[in-house]
Amino acid sequence: MSQPQTPQITEETIKVWKHLAEKKHWRIVQLPNGYFQTEHRDLEDKDKWYDVTRRETMEAAEIAIDGSVDHYKKKVDFLKGPKVVKTFK
Repeated sequence: MSQPQTPQITEETIKVWKHLAEKKHWRIVQLPNGYFQTEHRDLEDKDKWYDVTRRETMEAAEIAIDGSVDHYKKKVDFLKGPKVVKTFK
C-alpha cells in the first residue's frame, strides 16, 4: 500500500511562514471605532502592512497574534518531517 502524495510546499510559502512565525513582524493598531486590528508586515515592502483580524481589546489582539505566531512556528517545525510524539516499551 503506497502513501498518499504530500503536496509540495514552495520556497516562497516557506519564506512567508517563517516571516509570520516571528512576532516582530506583527503590530496592533487602534481603529477609529475603538477596535484593535492585528496586522503583519509585508515580506518585501517594510512599509506595507496587511490586516488580519479585529478584537475589542488590545489584550485580545495580542493573544490573537500569539496564536498566529504559534500556528506558523508549528508549520515551520513540521517542515522538518515527522516528529516522534510517543514511544512504547
